[in-house]
Amino acid sequence: MSLIRREIHRLRNSVLGRNFGWMLVGQGATLVLQAGYFAVLGRLLGAAEYGVYVGAFALTAILASFTAMGSGTILLRYVGAERLRFPAYWGSVLVLTTGFSFIFLSGAKLAAPHLLNPSSAGLVLLAGIASCFCAEVTRNAAMVFQTFERMKVTAVINLASNLARFCAALGMLAELRHASAFQWAVASLVVSALTALASFIAVTVAYGWPRFSMSLAIKGIPEGFGYSFAGSASSVYNDIDKTMLSHYGMNHANGIYALAYRVIDVSTTPVAALKDAAAPRFFREGSSNPNALRVLAEGLTQRAVILMLGVAVVLYTTAPLIPLALGPGFAESVQAVRWLCLIPLLRAIHQISGCAVMGLGKQRYRTAAQLTIAVFNFLLNLFWIPAYGWKGAAGSSLLSDGLLALLSFGLLLVFCRKPNKVLTYSH
Repeated sequence: MSLIRREIHRLRNSVLGRNFGWMLVGQGATLVLQAGYFAVLGRLLGAAEYGVYVGAFALTAILASFTAMGSGTILLRYVGAERLRFPAYWGSVLVLTTGFSFIFLSGAKLAAPHLLNPSSAGLVLLAGIASCFCAEVTRNAAMVFQTFERMKVTAVINLASNLARFCAALGMLAELRHASAFQWAVASLVVSALTALASFIAVTVAYGWPRFSMSLAIKGIPEGFGYSFAGSASSVYNDIDKTMLSHYGMNHANGIYALAYRVIDVSTTPVAALKDAAAPRFFREGSSNPNALRVLAEGLTQRAVILMLGVAVVLYTTAPLIPLALGPGFAESVQAVRWLCLIPLLRAIHQISGCAVMGLGKQRYRTAAQLTIAVFNFLLNLFWIPAYGWKGAAGSSLLSDGLLALLSFGLLLVFCRKPNKVLTYSH
C-alpha cells in the first residue's frame, strides 16, 4: 500500500512539474516579449505620454478585478470536480463579464474627470473596454484550460496576447516613430478585442458552446464577489499609486514609476507560473488534506523565494540598461527599479501562501488581509505621493507587499497548525 501511495504521489508531482514547466515556458517567453514591448512602447510614447496612458489604465485595472465577479475562479473550483458543468459555468463567466463591464465603465466615465488629470480621463473608456471586458474574456478563457490542467494551451493564450501587443507597438514605432497616448489606446483596444475573440473561439472548439443561465450566474455572485474582492484589493495596492500620481498631474513621474513597476511585474512571472500550476492541486488538497497542502505550499514558497532573491540581484545590477533601451527620458527608472527590486521576493511569499489559503476555503481571511493592506497603502500614498512623488509610491509599495507577505504566510500556518484537522470550504 505504501508503494502505491508513493507512486501516486510521484505521478501527482510529475503532473504538477509538467504543468509548471508549461506555465514557466509560456511565462518565460512572455517575459522576453514584454521586455521588448516595454522598450518599444517607451520609445513610441516617451515618459510623459506613457504616464498619461498608465493613469487611465491603472484606474480601469482596479475595476477589471470585479467585471467577471470571480466567475472564472468559481469555474476552476466546480468544473474541475465535475466537468459536465462546464457549459453553464462558462456561460456565467461571459454573462457577468459583459454586464458588469457595462456598469463599471459607465461609472468610470463619469468619475474619471474627478479622479484623473484631463488627458488621462479622456482615455478611460478606451482603456476600460480593453482591460475590463476584452482582457477579462481572454484571462478567463485561459483559466478554462487551466481548469482542465491543459497548461500548454493556457500558456499559448497568454503568450499570444503579449505577442499581439508587442507587434502592434513595433508596427506603430516603425510607421509613426512617435505616437500619442490616445493613438496607443486605440491600437491597444483593437489588439485586445482580437485576442479576446480568438480566445473565445479556442474554448468553443475545445469544449463547445456556453450555456447561458441567469439564475446560475446570479447565484454565484456572492461567492465570486469574495474572489473578485481579493483581486480588487490586490489591484488597489498595485495600481492606486499610479492613479494618484495621475490625479496630481505627475505624468512624467508616473511614466518613470509605471515603467519600473512593469519591469517588476515581468520579473515576477515565474512566481505566477508556479502559483497557477499549483492552483488545481491546492483546491483538491484543501478540502481533504490540509497538512499536505501546507507542505506543498511551504516547499513551493521556499523555492520561489530563492529564485526571486536571484532575480532581485539581477534587477539591481542591470537597472542601468533601461535608459539605453528606452531612451534618456527614462533615466530615473533606474533608481525606481532599484527601490522596487525586493517586491518579486515578497510576492513569492504572499501569492503562493494566499493561493493555498484560498484552496483551504478560507478566502474571506485572505480578502480581509488584502483589504487591510490596500487601505494601508492608500493612506501612505495620500501623504507620501504629494511630498515625495514616485519615491513615496515606491516606499508604500515595499511596505505593503512586505506586510502582506507576513499576513498571508501567517494565515497559512494558523489554518494548517493541526495536521489531522480536515478543513471544509467556507462560503
